[in-house]
Amino acid sequence: MATTPFAPLRIGVLLPTREQAIQGSFAASPLLDFARRAEELGFDSLWAGDSLTARARLDPLVVLSAAGAVTSRVTLGTAALTPALRHPLIGSNMLAALDHVCQGRLVLGLGAGFPMPETEAEFGAVGASFTGRVGRLDEITRIWRTAWRSGDEGEPTEFAGRYWQATDLDRLPRPCTPGGPPLWLAGADTPKVLERVARHYDGWLPFLPSSEAYGRASARIAELAAEAGRPPGAIVPALYATVTVGDDEAAARAELEHYIEHYYGRSLEAMSTIQAYSWGSAQACADWLAEYVRAGARHLVVRIGSLDPEPQLKALAEALPALRELS
Repeated sequence: MATTPFAPLRIGVLLPTREQAIQGSFAASPLLDFARRAEELGFDSLWAGDSLTARARLDPLVVLSAAGAVTSRVTLGTAALTPALRHPLIGSNMLAALDHVCQGRLVLGLGAGFPMPETEAEFGAVGASFTGRVGRLDEITRIWRTAWRSGDEGEPTEFAGRYWQATDLDRLPRPCTPGGPPLWLAGADTPKVLERVARHYDGWLPFLPSSEAYGRASARIAELAAEAGRPPGAIVPALYATVTVGDDEAAARAELEHYIEHYYGRSLEAMSTIQAYSWGSAQACADWLAEYVRAGARHLVVRIGSLDPEPQLKALAEALPALRELS
């Protein structure tokens, strides 16, 4: 999934697994209808979030497996998967299987766990340590990559890290994609995050509320990657953004406010300080996204800020061509 500074823009949409759960539904059929419709409308990718108890929803790997079976073109991704909620070897096996189901269309956005009390409780529920979660995430990705390459000539079959040790990695199934699917770090723009992205990951998936901050961070990642000896285009600059589409701007904001309060239990004003949000007409939302494209974003992951997102899909899709022209 390498890109170049002039790579075509790709635009994806989040499957509404959490939105269904908020309303007390866990039916798979509407999610698969949403996936088919998004592909028909021209979206480039479909994404699913991950949470066990903090913001409960259907498991993203199962949902994406089903979505992969009813689509043929779109990339399938996690935005974002929390690897620590699964044993690393079980995770490696599940992801290899999913990559085969979708025939190599998989991209993995990964997070260490959002620093909220609900997330800490979620880690505790599965016996995972919340302390040191950043280092654990990076180590899990090293185990996965070792396992996915194990069996190739000269590649190790064992792993010895700070948190995990494993042997016989060559006995695990390997993914469809040689070396495994791309791994993107879902993080902010702190110096440590940018350094980790530049050295260890294939993409960067932030939700920065400012396109100016995004541009500065994206440029810094490119500098750090070059210093680390990585080739140009080795890291995909992506963006996770939430939009609520509606011709009545005040009504669109009210719908987004309602959505955020039910999703996070916090106000839009509070969440807007850390995440990217826009509302209004499809054109207004597209113009707002365009600022990030001009700042360097090359894969947009759009979450529709509504508990009933499907009616907004078509309006959002109509804004895609003009956005793509920018790249």
